[in-house]
Amino acid sequence: MTPRRVVILGGGFAGLFAVRALRSAPVAVTLVDRCAHHLFQPLLYQCASGILSEGQIAQPLRAVLRRHDRVRCLEATATDVDVARRVVHAERPDGRVLALPYDDLIVGIGVRQSYFGHDEFAAHAPGMKTLEDALRVRSKLYRAFETAEASEDERERAHWLTFALVGAGPTGVELAGQIREIAGHTLNREFSGIDPSRARVLLFDASDAVLAPFGPVLSRRAARTLDDLGVEVHLGTIVTHVDDRGLTVRRKDGGTERVEARTVLWAAGVEAPPLATVLALATGAEQDRAGRIRVEPDLTIAGHPEIRVVGDLMSLDKLPGLAEVAMQSGAYAGRRIRHAVEGRTGKTRPFRYVDLGSAAYISRGKAVVRMGRFHASGLIGWLIWLFIHIVFLTGFRSRIGALLSWAVVFATGSRRERAFLSPDPQPDPRPDPQPAAQPDARHGPPSGPPSDPEITRHDPSRPA
Repeated sequence: MTPRRVVILGGGFAGLFAVRALRSAPVAVTLVDRCAHHLFQPLLYQCASGILSEGQIAQPLRAVLRRHDRVRCLEATATDVDVARRVVHAERPDGRVLALPYDDLIVGIGVRQSYFGHDEFAAHAPGMKTLEDALRVRSKLYRAFETAEASEDERERAHWLTFALVGAGPTGVELAGQIREIAGHTLNREFSGIDPSRARVLLFDASDAVLAPFGPVLSRRAARTLDDLGVEVHLGTIVTHVDDRGLTVRRKDGGTERVEARTVLWAAGVEAPPLATVLALATGAEQDRAGRIRVEPDLTIAGHPEIRVVGDLMSLDKLPGLAEVAMQSGAYAGRRIRHAVEGRTGKTRPFRYVDLGSAAYISRGKAVVRMGRFHASGLIGWLIWLFIHIVFLTGFRSRIGALLSWAVVFATGSRRERAFLSPDPQPDPRPDPQPAAQPDARHGPPSGPPSDPEITRHDPSRPA
């Protein structure tokens, strides 16, 4: 018998936990992702700031799923879903299109950075959603200090040593704290022409509190910690323009302000990728303001029990876009398919999210954690944060490597992952080799002495 075909779009937490839930089921699973690795997205900012390497937060999907015999991994980008024929169309990196038939479809492709209708900002203010984003941010951060050192103009130096972040959620707060630590501890003795500790870090957000989802108590503690670090927090401000030299913001009173900052980073919002709209049009599903797809309590699309939407892309009961939601929803979707294949006929229980809490790392030994009614901050919060992230990191080597890196940073402030690439590759300084002389069809071989007279001169002992 042909096994039931399950296509899973997205190799993030949702897709990975769905695959694991299907491990013992007699199904053929095809996992499609535009990247060939599973990314631990909550630690992207630590890769960007030089604490962790790419290999510590990204693991090859084939290595992670090597013991899953019925799983096929494909590097491709899903572009369309033929709901009537139950076929997913995906484009490979070489441009060819794949047609993947399915009996069950799990969509967990996540969300992307939102610039609230100003996509032109992306060229100057990278977000923090992919490994490429993290490496780009790392380059901007450390190149800013290098460029400031090389500059002889004090005003230009000040602009290069000004870092503006948009968004006071976990990513924005964590990045702001890391930049202050880089300036005050990592680079404090490495430059002779500038004082890195004088770098300004500005945090802008339209809301009235930093880390607002954590509640007022932890929000105030986080704001106090940022103030102690030297981060300048500007709440109630809306960014209206971004270019390569800074940004313009509108304050609560309606006035505008221009901020000269050669490094602008964006962490202010998310939106669904284009495939969400394609799927919604094909199935008649509703979308929320961010483009996420509204699902039934069992995570299926209304009228299409064979399609389940999980993770950040699903819109259900105002669940937050957290890794724990993706893990639990992916595992639930996988279990529902396994139970159906096994012939279980019991009543379908709706998806219930178990809130495991939220955590945000601000600086060395300082973090905030919310787990239900339990709140923690400071060193206790940091230790809890450490334990949570060690548990959820994929792979033993990644866990040990991350733990050692955190220990070094905590003890010394040193960061070993600071390599970055130049924005424009420089031409090879070596002169181009002289082209070899080419024979002229009209006049025979090129003139000039032969390269090896011992071989080319006539030798009577050799056959003609």
